[in-house]
Amino acid sequence: MNFKNLFFSCFLLSSFLLSSQENLENLLAAGLEDARTFTAGYIGPVAEGLLFNSANGWIQEATVKKPFRFDISIVGNGSFIPASQRKFVMNTADYNVLRFADGSVSKEVATAFGRNEQPVRVYSEVVKPDGGLERVEFLLPQGLASANINILPTAFLHARMGLFKATEVKLKYFPEIKQKDAKLGIFGAGIQHEFTAWLPAEKLFPVAVSGLIAYNHLGGSYDFFDDIIVTGTDQRFRLKQNSMLYQLQASTKLPVINFYGGLGYVSGNSTFDVLGTYEVIDGTPLHETGNIFRNPLRIKNKVSGIRGTLGAKLSVGFFKLHVDYTIAEFNNLSAGLHFGV
Repeated sequence: MNFKNLFFSCFLLSSFLLSSQENLENLLAAGLEDARTFTAGYIGPVAEGLLFNSANGWIQEATVKKPFRFDISIVGNGSFIPASQRKFVMNTADYNVLRFADGSVSKEVATAFGRNEQPVRVYSEVVKPDGGLERVEFLLPQGLASANINILPTAFLHARMGLFKATEVKLKYFPEIKQKDAKLGIFGAGIQHEFTAWLPAEKLFPVAVSGLIAYNHLGGSYDFFDDIIVTGTDQRFRLKQNSMLYQLQASTKLPVINFYGGLGYVSGNSTFDVLGTYEVIDGTPLHETGNIFRNPLRIKNKVSGIRGTLGAKLSVGFFKLHVDYTIAEFNNLSAGLHFGV
């Protein structure tokens, strides 16, 4: 995957992932509580997937750079979406007003990763100004699978530099750039320390062992406007994520090709906000005192989990190439091109 395609993959993720959430605002016609219940099930898997994904690509060898030596690389991650994360069960018993238009009580519907094989029509009832009830119908949103996207891609620039003996600092960065009305940006910082560098005969030791602590941040937003069921101003979705990676790494110390592996722990949190002003056109949702909502929804997710990584790194002069596979809740394939001294 070349540099251009890596950045295109992030454009693809930001534009489609966020725009696939269209129709979420229509859920406000069922009231805040129902909208929050559905959005938590729809967004939750994506929040978890991105948290695990953004923790990948940090470390490809246990040895660290000597003081003021550096390495710059382009890294791409592709996380595989489990089938269990593509659907969730929507049971109308968990909702105050929202119902399936075909009379079903419970069925599996798409998450933001999935696809509804047939459009799923739901309805709610709103109170008209004269006190009567009116039925409002709309479709549930589709997800990434509706565009035949089966992996969760991210890409970033990665840099590392030696500070002093056995220690280097790391940075990852993808600028927050705009594709149509969607934006996505990535930032991270870490520190790695090589424990085996302190051994009396460390040059004779065939394997290096080190530890890494890294912070990851991902932010995205999508501005939209839909005045069919819900109108308003400054309507947008916003996603913010922060996570930490703690990893113990080992690698061989050969001149051309090296093999590495690591065991790590990821923990993080995600906040998805529906921001702006929303007005339900047809009336006031049941159980609500008005039909206008300001910054109506905030969905929070937390993740934690152990991960294991195996990979190889090829060195040819100043250039290096790595490929590794991480086993976690969302398995991930990472590849990168490196240049350094």
